[in-house]
Amino acid sequence: MRQSSGMASHRKPVIVRKFSRDWVAGYAGATFAPDAASLEILDPSGKVVSFGWDAVKWVCYVRDFPTSEQGNPERLLQKRFKARPRAAGLWLRMTLTDGDELEGLAANDRSLINGVGLLLTPPDTRSNTQRIYVPRGSIQALEVVGLIGAGRGKHEAAAGGVAQPELFPSEPE
Repeated sequence: MRQSSGMASHRKPVIVRKFSRDWVAGYAGATFAPDAASLEILDPSGKVVSFGWDAVKWVCYVRDFPTSEQGNPERLLQKRFKARPRAAGLWLRMTLTDGDELEGLAANDRSLINGVGLLLTPPDTRSNTQRIYVPRGSIQALEVVGLIGAGRGKHEAAAGGVAQPELFPSEPE
């Protein structure tokens, strides 16, 4: 018997890191309500746990829960890009209120100005952390490092804005 894919995508495994350096593993929705006063997750035992956004440092969407890593359950070893990212998006560098620095790629859309936080793609997508959600209250300083564009704009800029001639021009009828 096959399970519905809608059920599997409703809750994602997350690790919530608090400013007190404590962390909690559980399941959260794929998105957060823009007017939510707190974050609610479902812990592995099935209990709903609520956190105020002011206590949350970040929420990491992870591949799996840690079994032995108690100090760094997110396995977020690389917090800065070593080179220019290849994926499209807005390259952001932020300093959090506890002094920790973090870089990531954000979508270049309205989500940058709406909502209670920013959803970032971390520098190392092969690690346990796939996405990081940083609440706006956790951000002390935010710097836009660069705009990484989609591939089609690159060719237009290289041509200097001049249209490429047609290979087979249409003949007048």
